[in-house]
Amino acid sequence: MNSNFDLNEYIMHHVLNSHEWLLPFVSPIPLPGVLTSHALMVLFGCTIILLLFLVFYRKNERVPTGLTNCLEALIVFVRDEVAIPNLGEKDGLQFTPMLCTIFFFILTLNLMGLIPLFSTATANINVTFSLAFLIFVLLVFGTLLRNGLKGLIPFFIIIEIASILVRSVALMIRLFANMIAGHMVIMSFLGLIILFGWVAFPAIFLAVFMYCLEVFIALLQAYIFILLSAVFIGQMYHPDH
Repeated sequence: MNSNFDLNEYIMHHVLNSHEWLLPFVSPIPLPGVLTSHALMVLFGCTIILLLFLVFYRKNERVPTGLTNCLEALIVFVRDEVAIPNLGEKDGLQFTPMLCTIFFFILTLNLMGLIPLFSTATANINVTFSLAFLIFVLLVFGTLLRNGLKGLIPFFIIIEIASILVRSVALMIRLFANMIAGHMVIMSFLGLIILFGWVAFPAIFLAVFMYCLEVFIALLQAYIFILLSAVFIGQMYHPDH
């Protein structure tokens, strides 16, 4: 048993944002200026998405195969199962690019967090706040531009704004809490081995199980975020439905 090992510090060190890029088996790399580890992950994630769609995605293939087929299947799923059913055909087609962008952005960051080389930027509430704030702006100002004050029910504007705010906060908290909780559980199981030695070896099987579950959760949380976003936007843009 390692009595000098602080399990709480070990967990927080791996899930919280910092000005160091934590790499396995080597010393942490200091990051310059205002750049933090989660900000670096966002930059990496955006780079990966750009490479996927600008370099590896073969738009002109008559019969999509491989990676192109996988990406197109996800795009069609977002369009046909999320956007159009909740926003209608016209708005659904218009919002599909935005919903796809958010979906791939969240999914990429979630999956990156499962690779020891990276950390999970979506476990940072500032990142999830930015995504939720985008939906908040669409809900409020998009509704005003589309429906005028009648879209917000003039006699209950304050209540409507509060309702929209609660929905946006729910999006922010749901994604943040789910991603940080899963990683804390995994690091807790691994930390038990360091703390108690080989007596706690069975914990590694629980960590592997949680890791596999996190792969599914990474996809699920990206889907839930855009689904709820589409539902909320559809309710505000089409109050009669």
